[in-house]
Amino acid sequence: MNFPYIQIQFALLCFWATTATADPLIINLPNGKLRGRDNGGFYSYESIPYAEPPLGELRFEAPQPYNRQWNEIFNATEAPVLCMQWNQFIEEDDKLAGSEDCLVVSIYRPKNPRRKTFPVVVNLHGGAFMFGGAAPYGHMELMASGNVIVVKINYRVGPMGFLSTLDADLPGNMGLKDQRLALQWIKQNIAQFGGNPDNILVTGHSAGGASVHLHILKGDFHELAKVAVSVSGNALNPWVFQGGAARRSFELGRIVGCGLLSSSKQLKNCLQSKEAAQIVRALSQMFVLEYTPFSLFGPVVEPADSKNAFITQHPIEIIKSGRFSQVPWLTSYTKEDGGYTAATLLAKQCNGIEIIDELNRRWNDLAPHFLFYRDSFKTINEMDIYSQNLRQHYMGNRNFSVENYLDVQRIFTDELFKNDTQLAIDMHRKYGKSPVYSFVYDNPADTGVGQWLAKRNDTFLGTLHGDDYFLIFGNRIRQPRLDEDVISRNLIKMLENFAQTGILIYDKCVFQDNVGQKQFQLMSIQRDKCMQLQLDEFP
Repeated sequence: MNFPYIQIQFALLCFWATTATADPLIINLPNGKLRGRDNGGFYSYESIPYAEPPLGELRFEAPQPYNRQWNEIFNATEAPVLCMQWNQFIEEDDKLAGSEDCLVVSIYRPKNPRRKTFPVVVNLHGGAFMFGGAAPYGHMELMASGNVIVVKINYRVGPMGFLSTLDADLPGNMGLKDQRLALQWIKQNIAQFGGNPDNILVTGHSAGGASVHLHILKGDFHELAKVAVSVSGNALNPWVFQGGAARRSFELGRIVGCGLLSSSKQLKNCLQSKEAAQIVRALSQMFVLEYTPFSLFGPVVEPADSKNAFITQHPIEIIKSGRFSQVPWLTSYTKEDGGYTAATLLAKQCNGIEIIDELNRRWNDLAPHFLFYRDSFKTINEMDIYSQNLRQHYMGNRNFSVENYLDVQRIFTDELFKNDTQLAIDMHRKYGKSPVYSFVYDNPADTGVGQWLAKRNDTFLGTLHGDDYFLIFGNRIRQPRLDEDVISRNLIKMLENFAQTGILIYDKCVFQDNVGQKQFQLMSIQRDKCMQLQLDEFP
């Protein structure tokens, strides 16, 4: 008898039987087994740690990989908590939320019997590097489509994620290093959840979009992802890399009682001894008006001698060098992106007068904070001249007012988003080889971020920050209209196709690569149509 043949057949039958009866909620990882949740149309595996909790001496340090072994089945059914933050979208005066123990990924897999493996869409959340998290970005729309696995990453934000004194003792960028470790974890483990590690798309909105761009500037990002998408945010936006990081860090230390220190090591030791809530609450004393400037702590260029540095050159210098990952990249803006900041000017103060009226009296004082050029000039006189020229260019002799709101917001859209989206595309098409695509979205939401920030619905705000992205990853503030269901499906299909094939199509409109083109190739996506535009300047 042919015993080896029978043994092989028996082994195969056992494997098939095991596979057929395997519980899809149980996943085997190097740490042990975890159990997810059956949500009807999809499975979820939430709050899976990818790093050690950044507590005690690990606070303000690069993340350490999570290597603990689970003796029992890990419960992956709890929604992720926010990382410790001062959240702009909490209405109460006390905007504190979250926990320091927050470095987790959450994975969502549709039930689609037609697929054995899925492309993977990884989301880096927005929030100006100051707030936000995995949980506020919904996944139901993508699960309903049923064609991709979604992974959402939590990373440290605000001072807990980006405090820096620009030296080796406190180099900063902990949040970006969190993201990178999470991306490495996903690459190594996503196959266990049915994901294809060779078909990973990394996307993000606002600070998440800028983060995606920063990862592209790492020379080995192509080993972690196939394609990338930055929506309303890239590394060249002025709110991403600012001056004054060390000054703000020492100021924070003074506010929490560390005294007037000059040593980074002393500052770090003092802040490690404080309660995280005390550190984050101190942010409330650092804004000059409402939640302005909206990003107090963000990415920095780290010193070359810092350990585990994420970035040691300014993004412009890296792009010019050509030493960045050549992966297809899509970046975008919305027609009135700057409404994220400008809409707050429409809110009324306690005396019933809109905040926008303050600009007429305090433009030179407030504009550098609103538009992130406070640390860009050597003298106050130079900064004032720049502020006045900016006002004259956009407003002429008109006052800042509710009636002129759309012209006011144009300053914010151009200076904070549009201009540097054009610059980033221009530089990548000159110094890169991989495809670079772009789109502008123009379809105003009836209820979205702008209306929430303005606290009113009687002024036309245009197409604001997130009006497009929140049709892919749902958000409680952005309420879609019934007719936007088609747009949502088209945007989701666009991402799915990009992850699978590397080709970008919205509805029937095929994106054109900017590399090698004299004119910008910009896709215009509107409520009921899309058009590929060839332009010398972005509109």
